[in-house]
Amino acid sequence: MSDKKIWPLFALGLITGGFWQAAGAQIEVSGYYKNLLVSSRTLGFPAFLPATDYTVDLNRLHLELRGDLGENTVFNLQYDNEIFLGDYLKTKQFQAQKNIPLDTYLNLRSTYTDKQSVFGRHGFYRAYLDTRIGNADLRIGRQRVAWGSALFWSPVDILNPIDPTALERDRRTGVDAVVLDADYSDLSRVSVLYAVHASPVRASTAVRWRTNKYGYDWGVTAGRFRNDDMAGVDLAGQIGKIGVRSELTRTKSPVDGFYTRFVLGADYTFLNTLTINGEFYFNGQGATDTSAYDFSRLLSGEIQSLAQRYLGLYLGYDITPLIKWKNYYINNLDDKSFFYAPEISYAITQNNELALGIQIYSGITGSEYGSFENMLYAQWQLFF
Repeated sequence: MSDKKIWPLFALGLITGGFWQAAGAQIEVSGYYKNLLVSSRTLGFPAFLPATDYTVDLNRLHLELRGDLGENTVFNLQYDNEIFLGDYLKTKQFQAQKNIPLDTYLNLRSTYTDKQSVFGRHGFYRAYLDTRIGNADLRIGRQRVAWGSALFWSPVDILNPIDPTALERDRRTGVDAVVLDADYSDLSRVSVLYAVHASPVRASTAVRWRTNKYGYDWGVTAGRFRNDDMAGVDLAGQIGKIGVRSELTRTKSPVDGFYTRFVLGADYTFLNTLTINGEFYFNGQGATDTSAYDFSRLLSGEIQSLAQRYLGLYLGYDITPLIKWKNYYINNLDDKSFFYAPEISYAITQNNELALGIQIYSGITGSEYGSFENMLYAQWQLFF
């Protein structure tokens, strides 16, 4: 790690330590241990050949430390230690993907063992200070900036974009940023953001305004996000008992030119716990012809979808208070391929959960979801 990237870590440590001693901060420690066992097949792209069946076992220890640093300042540190086991480590696909750098300024993750039988890495998942100044919150460090409200796709949430087929949907890389949230009324806020990046041209500067009028949350966002200029609006609210949401953005990109993205969604929960959530997504950045698909950008995480028109559906149901059934379905309306992911989870105890699931990809050769392999997984998670 270069000197320019390591000094903020020392600064964060000094600030945390100084306030802690001065204020006698009380630290809250929480976290989880996760074991995720996956069975699948490597992808058929030339760089990953020969295609082969594999298993991989992820073991993650996640620790979160929170504390008060004086009357108006808190800190949050989240540390991950991950060990990967299995024959997936011997594949070309893993060798390529493990070296993809995070799209951040600070490199807060490092590898401590890299063998064909075991791969281990650790680092900070989140690390930030949050200070209350009058009617404003100032947050500095590696953080999640959540500006969208959609489930499958969020045009507004461009700093931490949603991967609609991610196995761990709640995991987002985060950004190294300074964010000021200023409340000028009970229901209105202006946010200003600056996110640094290892490549200066990919730094982000943005402003967001949101308020609540007529029973709806309204938002307007504008700025430069990495290398793109974007402006957008969003709203979320209720029509009777049906939740509704919408996001619309217009982007100018040096790579993709001008394009529009929007999402329309609705959800409803029945008295018997059955939840239905649907979204339509238009992605002007995408292509309508499979020959124009750029899988390299998709696999690197630069983009999250290849085509232009999608339908996403979520169905959830509590079979019992301890057993939950979840279903995610995505249809690429342009190439007719689809993704389906059912999962059933069981709460063994209050802090101990087991989940079993499958991800099914289907489509013709060259289609988006037809180019990926089915996946079986079992997950055990212990919270503390």
